[in-house]
Amino acid sequence: MTSSAPRRTVLAAALAVAAGAATPLAMAADTSRGAAGGTGAPPENTTPGASVRRSKSYVDYHAWTTATDWSRGTGKGTAVVDGPRPGVCIARPVGTVDYQDPHTHKTTTWEYATWTSPVHRLKPPATEAVASWNAHAPAGTWIAVELRGTYSDGGRTPWYVMGRWAAGDGDIRRTSVDDQKDGRSSISTDTLAVDDPASGLRLVSYQLRLTLHRKPGSGLTPTVWRLGAMGSDVPDRFEVPASEPGVGAGCELAVPRYSQEIHKGQYPEYDNGGEAWCSPTSSQMIIEYWGRAPTPEDLAWVNPDYADPQVCHAARFTYDYQYEGCGNWPFNAAYAATYRGLQGVVTRLNSLSEAEALVHAGIPLITSQSFVKGELDGAGYGTPGHIMTVIGFTGNGDVIANDPNSPTNEAVRHVYKRRQFENIWLRTKRYDEKGQVTSGTGGVCYLYFPVKSAPSQHRVLRELGIL
Repeated sequence: MTSSAPRRTVLAAALAVAAGAATPLAMAADTSRGAAGGTGAPPENTTPGASVRRSKSYVDYHAWTTATDWSRGTGKGTAVVDGPRPGVCIARPVGTVDYQDPHTHKTTTWEYATWTSPVHRLKPPATEAVASWNAHAPAGTWIAVELRGTYSDGGRTPWYVMGRWAAGDGDIRRTSVDDQKDGRSSISTDTLAVDDPASGLRLVSYQLRLTLHRKPGSGLTPTVWRLGAMGSDVPDRFEVPASEPGVGAGCELAVPRYSQEIHKGQYPEYDNGGEAWCSPTSSQMIIEYWGRAPTPEDLAWVNPDYADPQVCHAARFTYDYQYEGCGNWPFNAAYAATYRGLQGVVTRLNSLSEAEALVHAGIPLITSQSFVKGELDGAGYGTPGHIMTVIGFTGNGDVIANDPNSPTNEAVRHVYKRRQFENIWLRTKRYDEKGQVTSGTGGVCYLYFPVKSAPSQHRVLRELGIL
């Protein structure tokens, strides 16, 4: 596929859809919103033994998550933490570094340690790569994630910064890094893309590197539980093959409904306020579906006159200060994973049938799509980039989506025609409102799921290459 549109262009379009430091996010207790929430259990009308209907895969997602995985990497000053959720942490810092925050312009000294993954060989070789991670980073700590790829001609990329991330915003401002390129590939917010895929150049492998930071002498440490990346080589296509309804037909999950539009004008310092909050609003719906929520202490900073303060909270703690928006894909996945026992990944799916298999197992998904008005009946708008959640399928296979670009919470549930939805989500090329060719998202989605998932959920996630 040709190089995708800059992520700032695609994700800032969430705004076009609708034309004092607080304590960093705590690890929230498991809570439920009663009838509005869900248990994450597979729907009663499903068949537990159903398998994923796989089409040709253009995607390779790989992650390091187990004690064995972490021990195979190269640590400098890090240690492997065993237990129910293995990870890496700082054991003995290897030095200090002065980091000047580009957004606060404040320079602070940090102790650090590093962990570098083994080389992962991509199947298939990729034109794009997106890293994502799950970590606990208490106040006084943060992490940097880097990726270095090997090209099909044997050359290598530099170590690209894929994100500098903190759970809160009291120490550093979480940020992507612009203007990273080597003349053959470049970083656009959270995505590494080969500049000229038509040349045949591909990424054949990559390594990831973590740098864990803490305040000197504090004894604190971030702990990273999951580190992975999605490589993909989705072909140029204006249309994708039509799929037939499958195991998801007739399944609908009890996902809470939240509108971004009722937050219009609130906290404009975070991506111009709620009308641009499609990504964190969608993330919050799925987090609460799994029975997690911010504590009252977490939400104490939000104006008590605002409805659904947890949506404001999600916007603040997914905000990317360089991109100046809440739509950074890995930052949303990392936010979800700050809640106890949840994991979050960014990947692509190959078909709507794979989405059906997830819903059938009780796992909703968050999708990214772009379309002009009239391409998605019932939406009533067009957008160069918008995030919504897929929560089910009607009996004839149409998509049931919680679309946050709705005037009220009650209006969030939509039914979209199967053929229209799968095409606007999975295509990589499209015509914009001016008739010019631009890019599509190629099946990007966020998946949030528990560490201890049901056997049917575990099986589907494994069949999709997530576990």
